Amino acid sequence: MTDALPHGERDLRRLLGGLSPRREPGDWVFAVVHEPAPEALLRAAAITVREREGLTLVLRAADAAAAGVPASAAHAWITLDVHSALDSVGLTAAISDALARAGISANVVAGYHHDHLLVPLARADDALVVLRRLGARPPTPPLG
Repeated sequence: MTDALPHGERDLRRLLGGLSPRREPGDWVFAVVHEPAPEALLRAAAITVREREGLTLVLRAADAAAAGVPASAAHAWITLDVHSALDSVGLTAAISDALARAGISANVVAGYHHDHLLVPLARADDALVVLRRLGARPPTPPLG
């Protein structure tokens, strides 16, 4: 039997108060390749998602260009340094709502310890401002 992993924070107010968003270096893109994927691309990918249509990779724009694979527009990668529990409720909704109210699209990826956002490169600074303000006030009712 393996040891259980430590739990993260579940309280939404504490999660929002501790977001501590930070931008990761580089420009990031989405690419789709068919399997078996080239080993060099797999090593370069920070995120992989297996879908029926192919293997989605999130990797640095320079790595996609060097490999000659078609890729999306460039995105900025923002990590939320708060350690959210996998069963916490409302964090993704609050973040998505705040960014949507500012007209910023975001692709959210959850790791065990942190949540990560890929936002349009041109809106990266705006997204950081929105996320920093989010922790300073209570959650607002969702859109709709």
